[in-house]
Amino acid sequence: MSEEAPRTDGGRDRHGDDGYFAALAARLGYDPDDPGHLREAFTHKSFSNEQTDSPPYNERLEFLGDAVLGMVVADALMRRHPDLPEGELSRLRASLVNARSLAEVAAALELGAALKLGRGEQRSGGRKKGSLLADAYEAMIGALYIDQGLEAARRRILEDFEARLTQSVPRLDDRDFKTRVQEIVQRQSGRTPSYVVVSLAGPDHERTFEVELRVGEAVMGRGSGRSKKRAERAAAKQVYLAMTGAEDSDGPPDADPE
Repeated sequence: MSEEAPRTDGGRDRHGDDGYFAALAARLGYDPDDPGHLREAFTHKSFSNEQTDSPPYNERLEFLGDAVLGMVVADALMRRHPDLPEGELSRLRASLVNARSLAEVAAALELGAALKLGRGEQRSGGRKKGSLLADAYEAMIGALYIDQGLEAARRRILEDFEARLTQSVPRLDDRDFKTRVQEIVQRQSGRTPSYVVVSLAGPDHERTFEVELRVGEAVMGRGSGRSKKRAERAAAKQVYLAMTGAEDSDGPPDADPE
């Protein structure tokens, strides 16, 4: 689909035709019950303000689509990362559902060409503006939800975000690994992990501690460090990475003081 402004036939905007939006819906993978919903999703307020009949514009559908998109992505993240706590899931969702990523998805679908814009927005390159593309994508999801229901909207979202969801491995920040592991272990087993010093090596001024992280009698991981705290954090980090598949980071391993 071209990114050029829509052509007119006999002075009539082709984007006003239900046939145009029915064809767009077909390209998006569904047969609309009412193409008018999709037309509204791509009608910007600037276009509506220039029309004598003030047709409905996409802000209400954008509001609805934002909620549907957030729910579908949250559900997908919970299924793919069953051990992540709420804070990590929220951070992952925010990294996936934001204006930049939505604009990228909309651009990949070439949705800019479908936008019904006022003359000023058209002249200023509105069809390629990230904010307008992001809003149009959310509104499109809202229109799809109204027209076809939740499962159709879910299929569209998951298709559009599959690559991003597959790559949504949580990155570690400076939060305490011991706290993270404790949350997961308590949620899974109701127990609290313990840390046991199993060896000391070196002279007093250069000692190396080796610590085991245990849940009950089971040894979950080991870590070593120049202090007991560092060894515990190293053990917790090892266990956390193994439990969640999270990426290691180059930053400080946690926020515990020495």
